[in-house]
Amino acid sequence: MIPLKIHQPHHLSFFLSQNTHLPSFLSSVSHRPRFHFKPNSHWFSHSPSHIPIPRSSNLTFKSPRVSGIETLSFQNDEDRDKSSPQLQLQDLSSRGMVYQKTLALVECSMFAALTGLVYFLSNSLAIENYFGCFFSLPIVISSMRWGIPAGRKTMVATTMLLLVLSGPVKALTYLLKHGLVGLTMGALWRSGADWKLSIFLCTIVRALGAVGYVLITSFIIRENILALITINIHASLTFLITASGVYTVPSMNVIYIIFGVLVFLNSGSFVFLLHLLYSVFLTRLGLRASLRMPKWLEKAI
Repeated sequence: MIPLKIHQPHHLSFFLSQNTHLPSFLSSVSHRPRFHFKPNSHWFSHSPSHIPIPRSSNLTFKSPRVSGIETLSFQNDEDRDKSSPQLQLQDLSSRGMVYQKTLALVECSMFAALTGLVYFLSNSLAIENYFGCFFSLPIVISSMRWGIPAGRKTMVATTMLLLVLSGPVKALTYLLKHGLVGLTMGALWRSGADWKLSIFLCTIVRALGAVGYVLITSFIIRENILALITINIHASLTFLITASGVYTVPSMNVIYIIFGVLVFLNSGSFVFLLHLLYSVFLTRLGLRASLRMPKWLEKAI
């Protein structure tokens, strides 16, 4: 217990304990500015009139207003430009970025749907050989008009559609024999490559796709088709050599080389015909300025 003696006008003295509870009317003092007095301070030796009490005019308390609080937004120049109505109207115009991206996506979707439907019907009606040269054309058109990513999207969308309609075998067949060839041709033509380089690379892609198709078919039917092809080539070549009067048997390495050359020639002739056909189509579509054709073909067209 700490003895505190306060001089009042009537000279009353009382003691306050540390555990003494304050009355309810004194509880509001805790919300006011507190003044800490030391027990031995000289203020208690004087009368209450000499205690320096700060004037209320010097103490000002301002309550914050909700209306004065403003939200801070951090935007860079690009976000500010995109949020402007004028720029949004420009993007929705025929030359705007949003319109061009939407148009490219719609065209890729239409090309993918058309190619998947034609491929599915041609396989069902067994007329794939008559329309096989047109399956790569939509990918080439998409690549020439909207860039290489658009051609890739068309190829992937067509493959996924055929995967749903016809199963994985038909989807892989389209991808190996037509999709990769169309994407390679469209990418090379988009970059302005020469016809010689384009035909050479597309021939390699077509040959690898044909070999991959043979391997996949062999795995499905549980029969080594590649071995059957090489055996038939070996028998035919042995018969021709024997009929010519030369009694020798070619080795299997020679047979493999002959098989590779035949596949390469078949793929090269097919790719060359595709270059001729697609050049005519793209010229009729108004994309002749983007093509790099030989001089003899330009004169013929």
